[in-house]
Amino acid sequence: MASEAAAEFPGAGAESARVDTWIWSVRLTKTRSQAAAACRAGHVRVNGERVKPAYALKPGDEVRLRHAGRDRVVVVSRAVRKRVGPPVAVQCYVDHSPPPPPRELTVPVAVRDRGTGRPTKRDRREMDRLQGN
Repeated sequence: MASEAAAEFPGAGAESARVDTWIWSVRLTKTRSQAAAACRAGHVRVNGERVKPAYALKPGDEVRLRHAGRDRVVVVSRAVRKRVGPPVAVQCYVDHSPPPPPRELTVPVAVRDRGTGRPTKRDRREMDRLQGN
């Protein structure tokens, strides 16, 4: 039984895992350094408290992550220490995140043509007006 779990979930033999490693392992962030930076910046909360990257995460903990302009709320169901594939990763947590906003409601990013140089004062005012600032 234990060997089946180890084969299905690599690095799952432990009862706890570092929060930055776990966030990266279940693919909530692209790299472990991004996960650690989010912890240091205060964008990761476990059970309502800000945590450092080395915080020991256990099954049943609620993790709130602010990443890429979106809030993710997940409950840990399995502590993994190694990066796992996407089908296995979704089995390691229960997602309680609010749905992402529709694309129509997101603010478009101003894109300038390549090679046009720095925006002038007039260009800057136009960009600010279009963004509603």
